Amino acid sequence: MVGLTNVHKSFGGTRAVAGAEMNVSPGELVAILGPSGCGKTTLLRAVAGFEQPDCGTITIGGRVVASADSWVPPERRAVGMVFQDYALFPHLTVEKNVGFGVPRDRRAGRVAEVLALVGLDGLGKRHPGELSGGQQQRVALARALAPEPDVVLLDEPWSSIDTMLRESVRDEIVAILRAAGVTVILVTHDREEAFSLADRVALMADGRIVQVAPPEELYSEPASRWAAEFVGPVNVLPGVADGSAVGTALGTFQLTGAPLARCPVEALIRPELLVLRPTADAPNEVIGRDFRGHDVFYRVRLADGTVVCAQRPSTETIHLGTRVEVLPHPGPIPVFAR
Repeated sequence: MVGLTNVHKSFGGTRAVAGAEMNVSPGELVAILGPSGCGKTTLLRAVAGFEQPDCGTITIGGRVVASADSWVPPERRAVGMVFQDYALFPHLTVEKNVGFGVPRDRRAGRVAEVLALVGLDGLGKRHPGELSGGQQQRVALARALAPEPDVVLLDEPWSSIDTMLRESVRDEIVAILRAAGVTVILVTHDREEAFSLADRVALMADGRIVQVAPPEELYSEPASRWAAEFVGPVNVLPGVADGSAVGTALGTFQLTGAPLARCPVEALIRPELLVLRPTADAPNEVIGRDFRGHDVFYRVRLADGTVVCAQRPSTETIHLGTRVEVLPHPGPIPVFAR
């Protein structure tokens, strides 16, 4: 439904997007995840038609909408967009906001239909200022859906929603989008948001899409050490790969991917793969404890001075200074050459 091929965009001497490549299937929800300033919003705006790429090709529904010799304006791309600040017209009623991009002869029926879809029927005569933040977001979503787009784009849509409400609001919005059957591209810097909502995640860094994969694959088989560290806590230890296993100071783990000839590697071990067993004469010591409610992150100094992190359920309590054995789950884990 959406195709990006070698898309570049710079502003003056600042490179925002550098050779981005991605394909999004019909009905799929893809999250573009990355740190602030990596080019996520610029790329989304290029798909919407609000930014013209310096080079590269963008297709929507098999039709070229941006290339070296072609440019389709935003209103002709069959794309709806929900902005970070919603961009509602404060002087217009909900009905008029939602019907803004709908042909006059279809407006009344379509507005009523999408307001019912987003759970706002009966509120059409109100103005945005009379609504809660979550209701305003649903108005913005209804406006995006009203013209019956092929693709809906969401730019950090939950950043202004109260933290206590954010999870329930985003789940409701995504359920509405799933029911509508549209293709969705979501921009976010929140790893948990991307992992919990998306079919696939496009990880972006320095203007490039460095990996596109389902959340489980991105977490367990990252394309680089940077990708591994960005999507979650990880211990990086020297090791020696040999066949389908890697030996480290914590023990032997199975490898993700193809077997390797014997070679030195960096082994990436997630904290949840490490079990701690208090043992009086063990060589390792708990030197840090970070309680997070549902779990606890322990920092453990190994006999050789290396410090590793272990994630354990909060039902286990291990005090600072406790001597522990570190018992690894066998994996599998990713490794990278060193």
